[in-house]
Amino acid sequence: MLRKLFLLLILVAPLWLMAQNSVSGTVFDFDNSTFPLQYVKVRNLSNNQLTLTKAAGQFSIAAKLGDLLEFSFMGYHTDTLYLVNLSPKTIYLPGNSTALKEVQIVGSKINPSILSPDPLARPYKRLAPDGLQGKGNNDRAGGLLFNLGYGKYKRQQEKIRLLEERDRFQTEINEIFTEAYVSDLVKLKGQDLKDFMAMYRPPEELVKSERPFNYDLYTVKAYHTWLKLPPEQRRIVPMPMLKAN
Repeated sequence: MLRKLFLLLILVAPLWLMAQNSVSGTVFDFDNSTFPLQYVKVRNLSNNQLTLTKAAGQFSIAAKLGDLLEFSFMGYHTDTLYLVNLSPKTIYLPGNSTALKEVQIVGSKINPSILSPDPLARPYKRLAPDGLQGKGNNDRAGGLLFNLGYGKYKRQQEKIRLLEERDRFQTEINEIFTEAYVSDLVKLKGQDLKDFMAMYRPPEELVKSERPFNYDLYTVKAYHTWLKLPPEQRRIVPMPMLKAN
């Protein structure tokens, strides 16, 4: 009997140690606290471990007391969390403000003198290298092209474009994948409906890659996958609220 108990402790101890060396949680949008964020980068700055949140915003990462976790996602402010305990965490990421003020042009007038040649300007002449001026060359002028600041501006515009594209797809998902729509397809109600929608909300990347996206087919397939899960895995365990310092 003691031998069996000893073997059981040997088998269970590694699992218990692993559980004590990791932390889990869920990441939500700050403005919409019921909206989970998928593909958020969760990095442990103390041991360089990295993971991504799943469809319902869940994550689990190797960590110990005193480690510092970083949460980053395009379009959202980066946040950090110092681990004072390893209990499940609930993170709310605030979005970046990228709204641009609209500029209206009500009229314009061009000064004709701007288009006129300067009467005091001296005539210019291009010089070919090695004295080849006028000897059949194409008389092209060389020089340096300065493009100061354009690269930064281009990156900024691309970032704004990606944020606008993301907002467009998230709005589409929010408008179509509603409780009324899902309930009509799979006949779920109450907490089962809420848990199903949180677990199987259509991923933005999938909606973007399959245009037009077939929400009916996706929802029915997700429902059959959900039915195959054990009852205890069909629910999302609520995460406790973080205590204010």
